[in-house]
Amino acid sequence: MNRTTTYKPGLAWFAALGSAWVFVLVALGAFTTTIGAGMAFPDWPLSNGSVNPLGWLTEIDKFAEHSHRISATLMGLVSIILAVWLWLTEARGWLRRLGWMVVGLVVLQGVVGGLRVLLDHFQVGLVNTSVGRLFAMLHAFLAQAFVCSLFALAAGCSRSWIERGGGWTGPASARLRRIGAWCVGLLFVQLSIAAIVRHSFAGMAIPTFPYSTPDGAILPAAWSFGVGIQFAHRLMAGIIGLALAVYGHFLWREPAAPAALRWAGIGLLALVALQIALGAEIIWTGRSVSVTTGHVLVGALTLASTFLVTFFVQRDTVEATVRQATDSPAPQAGPALTLGASR
Repeated sequence: MNRTTTYKPGLAWFAALGSAWVFVLVALGAFTTTIGAGMAFPDWPLSNGSVNPLGWLTEIDKFAEHSHRISATLMGLVSIILAVWLWLTEARGWLRRLGWMVVGLVVLQGVVGGLRVLLDHFQVGLVNTSVGRLFAMLHAFLAQAFVCSLFALAAGCSRSWIERGGGWTGPASARLRRIGAWCVGLLFVQLSIAAIVRHSFAGMAIPTFPYSTPDGAILPAAWSFGVGIQFAHRLMAGIIGLALAVYGHFLWREPAAPAALRWAGIGLLALVALQIALGAEIIWTGRSVSVTTGHVLVGALTLASTFLVTFFVQRDTVEATVRQATDSPAPQAGPALTLGASR
């Protein structure tokens, strides 16, 4: 195999297009959940026993669910092509392994999505939901990991990553790397809370905004699981807004950062502001389908964008860790375990 570490335009563009397609998948999944069409077909992997079920082009619930399944299948094919392409042409072992990890995640996502359908009739009285909906929450969490893994793969294939271009004048500061990692972690937590909110029907548990009661109280007048998880979602939104403001501030002041990355920090603030505005609009419109779907989509975009910025901030650390692991001699007691694959 002729594996190289050079920039491959075809591979880079295909990885970027795959990263874009994931948002089609997220939007269709969000729309399906918002209109309550997750059980439009009670079977899986077929839909009413067919790959072209009757009524899916004319009935909105069937269209939503079947389109989501079709888009997921295409996402799986894109992931497999990327993994094979990387395996045949890419010399960096960590990137080849990341390609196969993406395939593993999309397969796991498909299986979890199938279990969400097949196990929906089993009830869990303790939390007043079904086993299928518990798998739906897991499905939403895995989607976050998949999106970030796909964006890491696209970043690793890009010219800026490979040729260390883009205007960097030195390594990013340790403080900036830590803040970025915290922001990504907080967004993972927030989107996990959001998945619980959606699948436990708590989106309107607090029907007023920005206050928790009609008379302007900050705290809810009465508490329940739905109210608690909705309040936690709102509280985390404020924490994330503050964290991204701090991140954007230090990105702007980072002496080694290129101008594009500094402006990306401002873009992150714009995204989180839009996300909070959409969240408010959900309450004010009584959970409008279009607004709710947009809220989910912007949430995924905010996570992906924050992760991408942070991954580029961590670029030197990632490459240095891989080189150190690859170049380290094997320990005397046994074979070496390295992050970088053999060339």
